[in-house]
Amino acid sequence: MPAPPVLLLLPGLLCDARLWRDQTQALGATTRCIVADLTQDDTLASMAARALDAVPAAAPISLIGLSMGGYVALEILRRAPARIARLALMDTSARADTPEQSRRRRGLLSLSNSGQFRGVTPRLLPQLLHPSRIDGPLGDEVRAMADRVGRDAFQRQQRAILARPDSRPHLPAIRVPTLVGVGEHDILTPPDLAEEMAALIPGARLARIPGAAHLPPMETPEAVLRLLQAWLADGATPPQPAAI
Repeated sequence: MPAPPVLLLLPGLLCDARLWRDQTQALGATTRCIVADLTQDDTLASMAARALDAVPAAAPISLIGLSMGGYVALEILRRAPARIARLALMDTSARADTPEQSRRRRGLLSLSNSGQFRGVTPRLLPQLLHPSRIDGPLGDEVRAMADRVGRDAFQRQQRAILARPDSRPHLPAIRVPTLVGVGEHDILTPPDLAEEMAALIPGARLARIPGAAHLPPMETPEAVLRLLQAWLADGATPPQPAAI
């Protein structure tokens, strides 16, 4: 009997399973959901290997990554394309860092090295959440999530991100149903980067998510759930008209 498919979810920088909590709770009754641990390694290759090791070898993978998780998803696709049944890239980019982005990352690394790790999250929050949510309960949850991930993992993740390649040349070779999603108000990886990826991936579906910034699974969980339900059905059943 073929192994059942697995939904492998890849969190972003300073994120853990809380990022995908609402979606995995809703999908878990019919889909095996695995949230990868991307806190232990300081290269995308090692993160990808660890994530793949968490999935039974024979199981087809529905792969979704947000932000840093999107970089890891593209690395997984390079390493094990035959294992991927569908792909979703959310609030991420296929580009390498610009010199200015690299400079900012190194500044945050220096800040955390100087014993001011708790000063990192307040600097990042305005780039992660819609302004209306920064000082509310969701802002508190993002801060708590970052504290759980911690300084050492943050430093490993930033080193991995700094070394990431430009993945745009590989996108036209993708041949699985692909969703590219982005929060309408994302300033960290803005919608034009999602448009670029969707244009390069054959048949990709682009979805802008109203009311969300860089963390739509937490900011607009129901909208993201509907997107994932449609994406998981893509190619598994005859296509149906949908307005999302």
